[in-house]
Amino acid sequence: MSSKRKQQICELLKGIETGDPASVEVVNEAKYIQHNPHTQEGSIGLAELFQRLSLSNPRVNIVRVFEDGDFIFAHTEYDFSSSKIGFEIFRFENDQAVEHWDNIQPRRGPNPSKHSMVDGETKAVDLNKTEPNRLIVHSFIDEVLIKGRLNTLDHYIDGSNYTEHNPSMSDDLSALKASLSQPGSNGITYKKNHRLLAEGSFVLSVSEGYLNGVHSSFYDLFRVVDDMIVEHWDTTEAVPPRAEWKNDNGKF
Repeated sequence: MSSKRKQQICELLKGIETGDPASVEVVNEAKYIQHNPHTQEGSIGLAELFQRLSLSNPRVNIVRVFEDGDFIFAHTEYDFSSSKIGFEIFRFENDQAVEHWDNIQPRRGPNPSKHSMVDGETKAVDLNKTEPNRLIVHSFIDEVLIKGRLNTLDHYIDGSNYTEHNPSMSDDLSALKASLSQPGSNGITYKKNHRLLAEGSFVLSVSEGYLNGVHSSFYDLFRVVDDMIVEHWDTTEAVPPRAEWKNDNGKF
């Protein structure tokens, strides 16, 4: 991890452990756009959040961190009063973060294949294939997850070498097919992809849809090798009702 911006974000997230307001100095308060609907705008909102969280003696582990242009995205473990797994996205202008998105869910698992929500490969390779890998995941999200063309699943996922980290599923693709085949009120429905961030072999997708009829945000991290998806991690979070938002920027 050589990027200055990556280091800045790691220091920011580790500030949750101490509640130190200095950890949020990387945030440009005048420009900062907060998309976590439970957090107020600006570094003051973050400082207050970090100070409150620090009272529960939290632990933060940054498992993976990647860079895509002006974006830093990280895969994290949080141990507050309970254990949670999250994805964090920050957009930079120069040396300061000016926009933030995240998606956090309670830790569950291990799954039927004995994988946790965060273990597996951590280092991005094949940096020269960042854009081709982004396009592969874009096509997979559009064709399989949004349009539901499950007969093309094998075109994208190497089933013989696939590792699944979703706590409810196994490496066998039958569980994924079954979940995507359920009616909208009983399974997973992807409606729109909002963002794809990539560094080498890793691609993070930010999508919107429904889980068992509940309006939800889906963050999916894929590892791509030789033009096939070989590993997957995710978090799902319900989008709160508009009346509960503490800012006006929306989840996406």
